[in-house]
Amino acid sequence: MTGTGSNERSIWQRLAGGGRKPSVLIAAAVVAVLLLGGAVWAATAATGGDDGPAPTQAAAPSPSATEPTGSAPTPSPTVQPGADIKGPLDILLVGVDTRVSVPSWEPHADAVLILHVTKNLDRGYIFSLPRDLVVDIPAFKKSGYGGGRTKLTHAMSYGSKRGKGKPSAEQGFELLRQTVSRYTGIKQFDAGAILNFGGFEKLVNQLGGVDMYVDQKVVSKHRQPNGKLRTLTGGDYVGPQMTYNPGKRHFVGWQAIDYARQRYTAGGDYTRQRHQQQLIKAILAKALAKGLPTDVEGIEKLFKALGDSVDVVAGKRTPIEYGFALSTLRPENLTLVSLPGGGIGRGSGYQGEQLTSVGRGFITQLNAGKADAYLRAHPSLVVKR
Repeated sequence: MTGTGSNERSIWQRLAGGGRKPSVLIAAAVVAVLLLGGAVWAATAATGGDDGPAPTQAAAPSPSATEPTGSAPTPSPTVQPGADIKGPLDILLVGVDTRVSVPSWEPHADAVLILHVTKNLDRGYIFSLPRDLVVDIPAFKKSGYGGGRTKLTHAMSYGSKRGKGKPSAEQGFELLRQTVSRYTGIKQFDAGAILNFGGFEKLVNQLGGVDMYVDQKVVSKHRQPNGKLRTLTGGDYVGPQMTYNPGKRHFVGWQAIDYARQRYTAGGDYTRQRHQQQLIKAILAKALAKGLPTDVEGIEKLFKALGDSVDVVAGKRTPIEYGFALSTLRPENLTLVSLPGGGIGRGSGYQGEQLTSVGRGFITQLNAGKADAYLRAHPSLVVKR
């Protein structure tokens, strides 16, 4: 893939606040976001009005000597940013547990999601890996980590270490990416995004809230019914608890992130993964409904609201290019996939999680371009809402 022109770079620098390195999010993940990744899928599409994005126009050629004097030159064809991007694409979305009030706090990958976009860039699959998935984490020279077999969530933490310097989520993402690539067989992630919990709350509020279907009763461990944090006493939370009952609900920022982060509920972390995927899809749907992919003012306002909540992730192309390339991807064309798994060890001997052969099989068939056939054979993997 070729690099972008200076015009597209300057647009992104303006949207991102000038001094920030581009975080590569896409039109499929008002991602991020996420908790998740995904942080601002739709917000990475560029400019334009209701009739579609405004293309970048090349300068018109000078009239040739054979053209009659005063005749209008033949207009050169317009080139849409990212027009040469081809599928399939794989994007790694990470929701990070960060304690911004503690400078030495090492970020943990609290949610790890993968968005796979098909060859024609008009359909996609989102699936999660358990935060406690037992994996082989490779040695990482930048942080001095020697490698080992442990929980996936620790990869970002181990990779973020910088001696006496403040831990780097971006550096930690690099080791996490290598770990996920080794486990899944996905050789290369084309883009990625990191968003912390505060970023998701800001994002949802900036969108005016999101609509979700609560598929089971969830009692919050962290929030009171009025949204205030519960009191942490003796290593546990005390006080009244916010409860989310089944049915269609409109969530403001703190409600959306609180609901999607709960794992001490029926189904544990696998239920939480499903709720995180549903939140990403709801964010995308709301962003598209508000016209953010083609609304410059909306994009600028959104990034300003996010502030430092979106961390930097490297990618080959700018967010604007990915946004244009994925402009046909819609929520109804995103399939949410739940990969089954189970614990290794019990009680004090608990080591973590592992996917079943059916769960691992989906990843294998996805890489082979046979995801649809596999899901038809295993329909229970598809999240219905």
